[in-house]
Amino acid sequence: MRYVTLWTALPLVLAAALLTPLAWADAPPPAPPTAPGPRVPALARAWPVGTRPPVLRGWRPPPTVYGPGHRGVDLAAPPGSPVRAVAPGRVLFAGRVAGRGVISLEVRGTDLRTTYEPVRASVGAGDEVGAGEVVGTLEAGAHCGPAPCVHWGLLRGGTYLDPLSLLPPWLLNGGPSRLLPVPPAA
Repeated sequence: MRYVTLWTALPLVLAAALLTPLAWADAPPPAPPTAPGPRVPALARAWPVGTRPPVLRGWRPPPTVYGPGHRGVDLAAPPGSPVRAVAPGRVLFAGRVAGRGVISLEVRGTDLRTTYEPVRASVGAGDEVGAGEVVGTLEAGAHCGPAPCVHWGLLRGGTYLDPLSLLPPWLLNGGPSRLLPVPPAA
C-alpha cells in the first residue's frame, strides 16, 4: 500500500517541480536603458528656498525603477521658510501624502513637473503661478533627519531628473560677473 501511494504521488511532485519557476537569490536584472529624453531647459528663475541654499543631499538616480537612490535634491532651509515656484506653471496637486505636505507643479510650455515637500500649501490644484511666487511654507519634517530641508524633485513623465538642471548658470553659480569701480590712485 505504501508503494502505491508513493508511485501515485510521484508524477504530481515531478509536475509541480517542472512547472514551478526557479527562485534565484540574485537581484533582478537592471531595467533596460531608455533613450535619453529631450534636454531639460534651464528655465528656472528662482531657487525654491533662499537665494543659494546649501544642497544637503544631491540627486542620485536609481539603477532600476524601484531601486534605491535619491529622486531629487534636499535644500537646507528653516521651517516656516517661504517655498517658491522655480518657474511659471500650474498647480497639479497640493495636499498631504503619507502625512507630508506635497506640491506638484506643471512647468508651463514643457512636459516637466516639479515637486516640493514637506510644504504647507498656500495654493490649490489648478492655480497658475509665476516664477518666484510663494506656493507654501516649509514644514518641519524628518526627510533630512535632524536638519530641516525642502525636497525638490523634477519629473518628465515617470522619469526622475536632476532638478538642478532647471537652473541657468547665473542662478546655479551665484550670478553674473560684476565689474567694481577701481578706487583712484592716491
